[in-house]
Amino acid sequence: MTSYEIVRRAIEFGSPERLPVRCAALGIDDTCWVPLQAAAGWEPPAPNVDEWGCLWHKPDPESGIVNMGQPKGHPLADLNHLDDYPWPDPFDDNRFALIEEALAQAGDKYVMVGVGFTFFERMHYLYGMDKLFVAMYEQPEKVHELAERVVAFPIGIAQEIGRRFRGRIHGMGMTDDWGTQKTHFIRIPMWREFFKERYRRLFTAIHEAGMHAWMHSCGHVNEVIGEWIDCGLDVVNLQQPRNLGIEAIGARYRGKICFETTCDIQMTLPWKSAEEIREEAHLLLEHWSTPQGGFILSDYGPGEAIGVTPEKKRIMLEAFCELAAPGVKVP
Repeated sequence: MTSYEIVRRAIEFGSPERLPVRCAALGIDDTCWVPLQAAAGWEPPAPNVDEWGCLWHKPDPESGIVNMGQPKGHPLADLNHLDDYPWPDPFDDNRFALIEEALAQAGDKYVMVGVGFTFFERMHYLYGMDKLFVAMYEQPEKVHELAERVVAFPIGIAQEIGRRFRGRIHGMGMTDDWGTQKTHFIRIPMWREFFKERYRRLFTAIHEAGMHAWMHSCGHVNEVIGEWIDCGLDVVNLQQPRNLGIEAIGARYRGKICFETTCDIQMTLPWKSAEEIREEAHLLLEHWSTPQGGFILSDYGPGEAIGVTPEKKRIMLEAFCELAAPGVKVP
């Protein structure tokens, strides 16, 4: 099977011949990203103001702290003036200018495109998280209007990808962190009121463009996963399986969605021994994967940001490959 076929079958529970792997840092990746310009990236551009006008604060390089930073300046001061805000155009030709060249290098891999800080995150980046939560109670009609304007961007991106590159791009990745360490940010009834049908429309647009929908979320999002499944999400990226509860998540959702995951980036990879990392790899495969698929091994990315050495990543990768990807040689 090609890398594309292995990933596709894992997502669709079509019995791939081995575990799909996304670990570019160690030289094994069954997927290939193609770049969108401007707002679709995860890294804020210099001089730290993104396409939406959000001002980012990034750590001083001399501090030794490595991360993407966080938005500190929110360009929407008042929800009563949404018409005055310069909303980015998802259909701008320049946004897609780099894709054709990248596709020529994709080979037989599963090709992905991404829109970071996709919906909820973009809403509170624009307005401020505390102000957004208050407005859900005091100005619900304005929050609905804000949500409509924000979700129109990734929906438009999906539609345009389908129009320009149908059949050549296979998955659309998104991010929306929805959890604290203990629970989701808002009650599920309120989540449904403001977000559920809009996520459903977003995932539908992605599917209509011929792609799978992938979502990353940090935190204790146990209840939100079920809502996303109901909306049609194909792949959920979870990087804190210990926080979620490996057995608990498996009991509720195994076989209902494809998990893209890693050994826990908070509790396991930075602090545990090689043997404990191997044990967690076994536990994740036992409780989250099925014989038909539903599991993709993922890597967090920059190990410096979470205090994880390349050797710890290698231990994890070797453990998963020994268990579920025989024949794959770790570089």
